[in-house]
Amino acid sequence: MSTKAICETHLAGAPPARRGKVRDIYELDDRLVLVATDRISAFDWVNPVGIPDKGKMLTQISLFWFEQMGDIIENHLISADLADFPKAFQEQPEMFEGRSMLVQKCDIFAVEFIIRGYLAGSGWKEYQKSGTVCKIPLPAGLVESSRLEEPLYTPSTKAESGHDINISPEEADEIIGAEWNAKASEAAKKVYARGREIAGERGIILCDTKFEFGVLNGKLVLADEVLTPDSSRFWPADQYEPGHGQPSYDKQFVRDYLEEIAWDKNSPQPPLPQDIVDKTRQKYLEAYHQLTGRAGL
Repeated sequence: MSTKAICETHLAGAPPARRGKVRDIYELDDRLVLVATDRISAFDWVNPVGIPDKGKMLTQISLFWFEQMGDIIENHLISADLADFPKAFQEQPEMFEGRSMLVQKCDIFAVEFIIRGYLAGSGWKEYQKSGTVCKIPLPAGLVESSRLEEPLYTPSTKAESGHDINISPEEADEIIGAEWNAKASEAAKKVYARGREIAGERGIILCDTKFEFGVLNGKLVLADEVLTPDSSRFWPADQYEPGHGQPSYDKQFVRDYLEEIAWDKNSPQPPLPQDIVDKTRQKYLEAYHQLTGRAGL
């Protein structure tokens, strides 16, 4: 494992076609190379300091889940073996090995498919005000981190920068069409249920997660990352206690640090200190080992 974070990638000196908050994306005709860098974002800002090996951990966790979900839904993965990539990628293994996926291009839907099994985050905030989550009524008397009787599909819009916006399933119908929304949300619930079962066997609660779906050759496909600490809330089952927030396998150390130093959330973040980097890396590593059962990266 590396001690140096890979925060930006380039191919023979050329930058990727697009850079997201975490991913660098390279265009190859009808294919893409998705590279998970070690960048870390919090409160919709990317920190100038990365978390070493974070991108490798996210990619390997996604590959594990793609394999587990193959009988539920197809995905857009072609290969994660660098030997199958164009030569230019093979010539820079220190930059691309272990953190890259060669995938088929598909028409990605303009909504994110969020499944909530517990009451947390923005869902908990809305419930406190109106007794609803994404305008869906819930029973009275729930507390923070309550397990929901039935997991909820609560879509959101996508934002390249800034906040995604929660919308109702009916609003998602208007954006992508009722038929595709029904198919994708049903698949999302099935993938969530399988993920919750497998994570539960490993001592982890899958609180909620977001999925990306698209259409490839007329078929629904699962895309992007799947059930990672960046796209999901994972809680240690042995510490679960409804009524307050839960410890989690993610970037909570980063969020807590930025809150403690009273960063204004409207200007570039100060670099993370080494102890926060180390603690955050350890949390991602715990999630990777516990979910996949693998020893090394």
